[in-house]
Amino acid sequence: MLCLPKKRKRSTPTTKKNKYTQIVEKGDTILYVDDEHENLEIFSMLFGKYFTVYTALNAEEGMKVLESNEIKVILSDQKMPGKSGVEFLRDIATLFPDVMRILVTGYSDLSAIIQAVNDGKIFHYVSKPWVYEDLKLSIKRAIETYDLRKENI
Repeated sequence: MLCLPKKRKRSTPTTKKNKYTQIVEKGDTILYVDDEHENLEIFSMLFGKYFTVYTALNAEEGMKVLESNEIKVILSDQKMPGKSGVEFLRDIATLFPDVMRILVTGYSDLSAIIQAVNDGKIFHYVSKPWVYEDLKLSIKRAIETYDLRKENI
């Protein structure tokens, strides 16, 4: 199930709830791709206070979000059915090179990490279970890097 916020022009954040996620519309946009509903729901609940959060259950849904929204940061789980996080981030690096990419995984697969760095050009690697403050800081740094790159174009 694809979870997207409605586009609105308001000066104050708005909140929308659905079955899987809470979305608070704010300026900085992030996309979290994970095949586990619970992870998407928790992530949206925690980070929706600070960012506009889009979620997707797989790489195909994530691609649809990217095609219709300006996303600054993508977080992708590594182990997903169909396309892995590394494969997804590699595709994103080619199609949307400005987007900052973060790989999230519960597995300590060194070859996947190396492949993600080399092929997916990831900004950061995060292991599950992630620590809230550390992940929040990584996302903020990724957004700052995205914004600086856009300013210098």
